[in-house]
Amino acid sequence: MNRKGFFDKRPIIYVEIIPLEAMTKRVNPLRINVGFLVKAEVGYSRTIEFDIPVMVLAPDLTIRDLRGAASFGRTPQGLVTEVSLSGRTQAECARCLDEFELPVATEFTELYAFDERSVTESQLLLPANHHIDLAPIGREYLLLDTPITPLCRVDCKGLCPVCGINRNRERCEHEQSPINPQFSILKDLIDPQE
Repeated sequence: MNRKGFFDKRPIIYVEIIPLEAMTKRVNPLRINVGFLVKAEVGYSRTIEFDIPVMVLAPDLTIRDLRGAASFGRTPQGLVTEVSLSGRTQAECARCLDEFELPVATEFTELYAFDERSVTESQLLLPANHHIDLAPIGREYLLLDTPITPLCRVDCKGLCPVCGINRNRERCEHEQSPINPQFSILKDLIDPQE
């Protein structure tokens, strides 16, 4: 008599195929575990430095050669965070529309409060898991410190308004419009050498 019991069944092995992108995806280096500071004495501080080749802070902001430091200090109200970040991002020149690498940098100080009573106008609370993610707030400060009209270089000649040619690369037969004599004195204030 051949009885099949529960343990007589063949084991089924399920294999989950993980895409290569998921295996190579790095952990967010700007997410910092500050749990050791919560129990520390008031006045204790710690500095963490960053040197990241490429960091995607958001779909609209990728920073290359991101460098900086974050100093965390323990206060009775929470953790004071002083952060400095610098790097380069792709930008489009406001005059000639060429893509170029724009240097960006920012510095900011924020308080991650222990409870709602100590919250500042930034409304930052220390998360329950004691992991502070500096990427969202770093993105905000970097975007605030980015020029509204970025230029590839200070003396960028821009595009010709008639034919659209890039005046940095080529010359065209269209001359720049002459300056109204009433405003010629203002030109000397802007660029006294010409």
